[in-house]
Formats: sequence, structure tokens, C-alpha cells
Amino acid sequence: MAQEPFLSDKETDRVPRSVSPYKAGFRCVCPNCAAAPLFHNILEVHSACPACGFDLSNADPGDGAQVFVILILGFVTALMGFLLYGVMGLPIWALAIILGFVILAGSVWMLRVIKATLIALQFHHDAHEGALDEKDKQS
Repeated sequence: MAQEPFLSDKETDRVPRSVSPYKAGFRCVCPNCAAAPLFHNILEVHSACPACGFDLSNADPGDGAQVFVILILGFVTALMGFLLYGVMGLPIWALAIILGFVILAGSVWMLRVIKATLIALQFHHDAHEGALDEKDKQS
């Protein structure tokens, strides 16, 4: 008779999610039901999902999304600038207009997608703030 692998209390209490966190993040939808938008403004997260009522008040991706956007978009913009100026010989004013648009549009889009993905991953893995046990607090 095959024995089932041992599951810790944390693994048995975990609720399985049917929505892929990456699909929910890319579509910027609720990580629980994927039926309603995650944001009610450009970058403001709903406190609860309008469709399923899933509590999103604890959703906090921190500064992770901003860091990813700065690093990724900074690299892409610098590369585009070198190519447009060095290879195509565009004037500086045209370069400023093109790259300015890329930075504005790209940063808003990337912030939404990366922030939604980080929130979906946070709920998928049931991440929360750590707490010390009572034994650790006493010593």
C-alpha cells in the first residue's frame, strides 16, 4: 500500500488557486476569479474584487514593480536611443519625442502588468508578513 507523502500544516491549510498568477497578472484581473479588473484607477488596487468579493486589501507588492520597470525600461530605452541616434542618425529632438513616448506609455503599461503579477503571485503562494512564535518572543 503506497503511503501519501507527509504534508505540513501549512501545506494542508493552503487553498488551491485555479487561476494562473501569470495569466491574471498579464491581464490585470483578480487573482482569485480572473473575472473582474484588479485596478479601479490606473494603478490603484480594488479593496475587494467586484465579481467574487475576494479581499484584496492586503495586496502590497511594495517597490518591486517600480524597480523592475526602471531596470527593464531603462535598458530598452537606452538601447533604442543608441540605435536610433547611431544607426539611423535621427536628430536629438526626434529622439526625445520618440523615447519620451516610449518611456511614458511603457512605464504605465509595465507598472500595471508587473504590479498585478506580483499581487497575483503573493496570493498564489499565500505570502504574508512573518510572525514570531510565542516561545521566540519570550526568550
